[in-house]
Order: sequence, then C-alpha cells, then structure tokens
Amino acid sequence: MSAYVVAHVTISDRDTYRLYEAGFMEILQQFRGEVCAVDDAGETLEGAPLGTRTVILRFTDKSAALGWYHSKAYQQLAQHRFKSSTADIVVIQGLA
Repeated sequence: MSAYVVAHVTISDRDTYRLYEAGFMEILQQFRGEVCAVDDAGETLEGAPLGTRTVILRFTDKSAALGWYHSKAYQQLAQHRFKSSTADIVVIQGLA
C-alpha cells in the first residue's frame, strides 16, 4: 500500500535551501519515491496557513518512506534544510 510524505515548509534562506534541492531527487529516487506535488502558493481553505511550501511525496509503502527519511544520505542532505527552513512533516498510509 502506498505511503505519502506531506511536508509544510517555511523557507527562511533560499540560497542554503537550494543546496538541499540540488541533491534531493537523487536520494529520493534511490528509495523509489516520487514527487506528487510541490506548491509555493497553496490556498488554505480552513485553519492557519502552514508554511510557504507544501510538498507531497509518494513511496511504495511506509517502510520505503521511513527508509528514505532515516537514511544516512538523506539526513546528511537534510542538514541544509534544517539550517534554512522549518517544517512539519508527516507520513501517512494511502488507501487500499
């Protein structure tokens, strides 16, 4: 069953964040993940706006999503994101 990673990101330093973006796809593809959506102008329908960017990723299953997130390669790359943004990130199960 597919799993999705949903991230609401607030970017504070675009130059440093670009370092994160530059290495992102290579690592994502190693875990057979795919980008479903990236939007810097999402429209909040209810509640408070969350971040300046929303990202949705799809993986074959939750194990693959967690493997990607916790991998040494991703955690090293994520240091650029940690320095340049804040985020709320969840992994959710897709429907059968």
